Amino acid sequence: MTATIHFEPIEWSDSMTTGVAQIDNQHRFLVDTLRQANNRLLDDHEGALLGEIAKDLLTYAIMHFETEENLMKRYGYAEAFPELARAHIAQHRDFSHQVVAVCDNLREGRQVSRIEVLKFLNEWLRHHVLGVDQKLGAFVRDAARQRSDQAG
Repeated sequence: MTATIHFEPIEWSDSMTTGVAQIDNQHRFLVDTLRQANNRLLDDHEGALLGEIAKDLLTYAIMHFETEENLMKRYGYAEAFPELARAHIAQHRDFSHQVVAVCDNLREGRQVSRIEVLKFLNEWLRHHVLGVDQKLGAFVRDAARQRSDQAG
């Protein structure tokens, strides 16, 4: 008897807003893309879509991670909060490695559980957006406001 894996599909909520438009727009896109992937994969009984969806999400996520990491550099996040910055970037790298491993396993013909992958993606994105991204967003908003005040 196999255990059933349950996960809660991610939905956008106002609590995910960081107050940084560039980050929030990308988060909304990621959440919407993952929500669509949830629906497509749960209806895909052959599992043919998993690799395609994982690659698409990884490609967009990497671009999004670059956006966040560039904002960290631009506003001096690592200098102000070195531990938080390192942990944040480590989460980006861990996510990328996990999704690459899924793609590698699929390419090599190994069995990959769609539900386990969906659970990971939904939980990771929810945790990341509601956790470290909120801290980064608050820092960027404050730093941008200070720069604006100094310039004005």
